[in-house]
Amino acid sequence: MTEQTSIEIFELGDFRLLSGFTLPNAKLAYKTHGSLNTARDNAILFPHFLAGSPESLEMYIGEDRPLDPRKYFIILPGIFCGGLSSSPNNTPAPFNAGAFPATLIADDVIAQHRLLTEKFRIEELQLVLGWSVGGLQTYEWAVRFPDMVKRIASIASAPKPSPWTLLWLRTVIEEPLTSHPAWNNGFYTDLQALQSGLRRLGHGAAMTLPQVGFYRDEVWRSLGFASMDDFVSRFWEAFWLPLDPNNLVAQSRKTRAADPSDSGDLAAALGRIKAKTFVFAFTGDRMFQPEECKLDAQRISNAQFREIGGVSGHLTTFSLTQRDREVMDEIVREVLAS
Repeated sequence: MTEQTSIEIFELGDFRLLSGFTLPNAKLAYKTHGSLNTARDNAILFPHFLAGSPESLEMYIGEDRPLDPRKYFIILPGIFCGGLSSSPNNTPAPFNAGAFPATLIADDVIAQHRLLTEKFRIEELQLVLGWSVGGLQTYEWAVRFPDMVKRIASIASAPKPSPWTLLWLRTVIEEPLTSHPAWNNGFYTDLQALQSGLRRLGHGAAMTLPQVGFYRDEVWRSLGFASMDDFVSRFWEAFWLPLDPNNLVAQSRKTRAADPSDSGDLAAALGRIKAKTFVFAFTGDRMFQPEECKLDAQRISNAQFREIGGVSGHLTTFSLTQRDREVMDEIVREVLAS
């Protein structure tokens, strides 16, 4: 397999969602780095976070780094509602815009499994890793396909969102958009009319995702911002403004519904995990609090838990500072060495 440099599309055909709907001509976007070896046993799957994309994870891949494409075949899959795979913004009627059917994290993982087994004929994954919504997919992979996954790394994530995270998703992601006068049940006619809602969303994320000390210590100065307001505008607003509101709301709702036990016994579901499991949490992360991540690890046989200090909180995974980048590389290096 040769090095890939652009987004590819895997055609899923008529894909039956777990909600009971069939998504016609469904598509899964993905990127790969590196080459699949002859034994097809050097693959790593790295699903992305809410509002991310396969390309948003490429900053962690490089020669002489833990995710080295000379050694591993690294697959960066998209998700439904991510904007590149089948999503509200790119699907024709009757599932266009606000009529796009509900999707689940499990739907994403089933589609990813088809990509790996049908396109690449991969039967074993050295590692599945992810943070935030990527971590939700990681747990789903380990529970749904336990014999295929050798290692998992959940970074600032959980098997299912905590009550605080459920509240955050509804109030920070969804309500600034769905309460906007131009929303029209997802059938808005002017995307620009919703930009004030996207800016409000960015303000909520700015207030809740970094650790409190990030602002107290003015870490934003080291990143080249002139003031806190400059950071909020040029980083947080700029991140959300290009995104489609329907896609964001749909991603939030699938995240809220994430549950590898399918509303059953979560402890029993996690007990089916056979992979070596690593659970990492960041001090001050309110999205996935360390004490809750530790409880998740205790439900999994021989799982290892580690809390990592710092001032970036959930934002650590964006690797805005050199120390954050070093932390992320240390995590991946530790897991792959196990």
